Amino acid sequence: MTDRCHPLAPLTAAEISRAREILGRSGLLRETTRFSYVGLTEPAKEDVAGHEADGSPVPRDVRALLLDIKSGEAEDVLVRLTDDTVLSRTPIDPEAAGQVPVLAEEHETVRAIMAADEGWRAALLRRGIEDPAQVYLAALSAGRFESIPDSGRRMVRVLAHWRPEPSTMVWAHPVDGLVAYVDLIERSVREIVDTGAVPIPAESGDYDDPEVSGLMRTSLRPIEITQPEGPSFTVAGDELHWENWRLRLGYDMREGLVLHQLGFRDGERYRPVLYRASVAEMVVPYADPGPIRFWQNYFDTGEYQLGRLANALELGCDCLGVITYLDAVVAGGDGRPVTLPNAICIHEEDDGVLWKHTDPSNHSRQTRRQRRLVISFFVTVGNYDYGFYWYLYLDGTIELKAKATGVVFTARYDERIAPYASQVAPELAAPYHQHLFNVRLDMSVDGGTNAVDEVEVERVPMSEQNPHGNAFRRRATRLRSERQAQRMAEPSLGRTWHVVNPEKRNRLGDAPGYALIPQGQPTLLADESSAIHGRATFAARHLWVTRYHPDERYPAGDLVNQGPAGAGLPAYTLADRDLDGTDLVLWHTFGMTHFPRPEDWPVMPVDHCGFVLRPVGFFDRNPTLDVPAPGGTHCSAPSAG
Repeated sequence: MTDRCHPLAPLTAAEISRAREILGRSGLLRETTRFSYVGLTEPAKEDVAGHEADGSPVPRDVRALLLDIKSGEAEDVLVRLTDDTVLSRTPIDPEAAGQVPVLAEEHETVRAIMAADEGWRAALLRRGIEDPAQVYLAALSAGRFESIPDSGRRMVRVLAHWRPEPSTMVWAHPVDGLVAYVDLIERSVREIVDTGAVPIPAESGDYDDPEVSGLMRTSLRPIEITQPEGPSFTVAGDELHWENWRLRLGYDMREGLVLHQLGFRDGERYRPVLYRASVAEMVVPYADPGPIRFWQNYFDTGEYQLGRLANALELGCDCLGVITYLDAVVAGGDGRPVTLPNAICIHEEDDGVLWKHTDPSNHSRQTRRQRRLVISFFVTVGNYDYGFYWYLYLDGTIELKAKATGVVFTARYDERIAPYASQVAPELAAPYHQHLFNVRLDMSVDGGTNAVDEVEVERVPMSEQNPHGNAFRRRATRLRSERQAQRMAEPSLGRTWHVVNPEKRNRLGDAPGYALIPQGQPTLLADESSAIHGRATFAARHLWVTRYHPDERYPAGDLVNQGPAGAGLPAYTLADRDLDGTDLVLWHTFGMTHFPRPEDWPVMPVDHCGFVLRPVGFFDRNPTLDVPAPGGTHCSAPSAG
């Protein structure tokens, strides 16, 4: 099983089952043991290269985060599938390191705890709710606050929404002025914060109810995407080929879709661009400072694990055209494999004009169409839904777009919350918040030796050399150390970051490179002394660059759930390692700051953000000169009649 697969191939169901068997035989599993995470420990780059060169065997190692839900004890275990052994066991100190990610079953645990708590039932009764079953409970990651002495306990904080019927869209009916702090191991409510009963917003938010949505329009005619000869890409196992692109597809329970060994065929050469790319973290900090919701800051990757929350995608709804779907496999709380059907969608899209010119001198008229390959997955995290779309273009461009939709989190609208929230419906507030993503880009531009230049425009003052004042030029600054490379975008200067290979030259004598082009939206807005800033420091900079280290995987640290301040990128960069001509990792923060609109209710149209990686001197000329002119019946249109 393990000898036949590529070292970077995602874990199979059989391998997850095998890891569980090894742990069981080693005496590590009790009746109360739960698996919070199971994932491939990716082998060293040199071992992967050796395997690809001569077939040298590479061990398959699996990491498991185990939690005893009775005692609260957790440990980090490394299993070697190749020889059926447990390589290491490391106890997890929750005070020092944090908690393992939230378990799916803990949501049900919270409902049982709350239903039995007299204080909670009394608080609901004060709001006219006699039956606790008519309340939907959101068990939410607790964060970590020095003023609240619960960092060593496995905690969640619980908000409530009224649900008179099972079909009710609960986010329209927040039970405000009330939050509970719950200890998941003691199975007890440690504290209830009740600032007083307020009326529950009554207007329906059931967007699939005709009384809310109105009658479905009938004016939209079908759009059908056809490829009568099939798609232009091929998938063999985890390897994907499309036009000049080649890559390996990975999947991780925490990060979701992972792109490995992404490279471009340039003539007779295959040229690497990225060794590994993933959405390594995202945080959603909220702006309401009141006593009920001040703690709302969700790390959806590190606390909830995006990879295990992937949707089963549907043809014609989530993806349109000639689609290839791939399943993903993760581990359930019992350590057994769980297949997520149709988790990954792969298809092609037309993307308008690639290049075009009508020349007046020789009357040449040429147009070429751009096309892109789309590799995507969609997740649901409570009230929000996120789609992650990787685009590969014919001209060597790479793009990632994150799409946010779903339902905004709600509260009751009143004078207190008004400075920090929008009113989206009568008496209903949606607090201001941010969606901040961090992508980890393990670069390999034309090889493993890279450097980063910050490139921006520079105005030239009027002088003897610029007598008419029209001149401007480009300024490039080499980022030579990890502290120097903690950077902010500057749209007014057109600031970009070029990853170049200083050991290579293109035909003009310049180092080949790829430019990271940021959108330059706001970074983390919380005060620098706040608890969330301490835990999400990565989100305070658009760019971090680190020297590659295999243990540095996550921008907010390894154990984010109730994790301490300073973990992740702040710790990785303390040594201020040299970056000039080495193996580099770019960490790019991008996102959106959301001031919800009435148009975002009761369900939010997609908003999106992202970034682009574009070749700069990587090719000697336009790499799409060989793209043929468009043809076929789609170049004609029916007459107006």
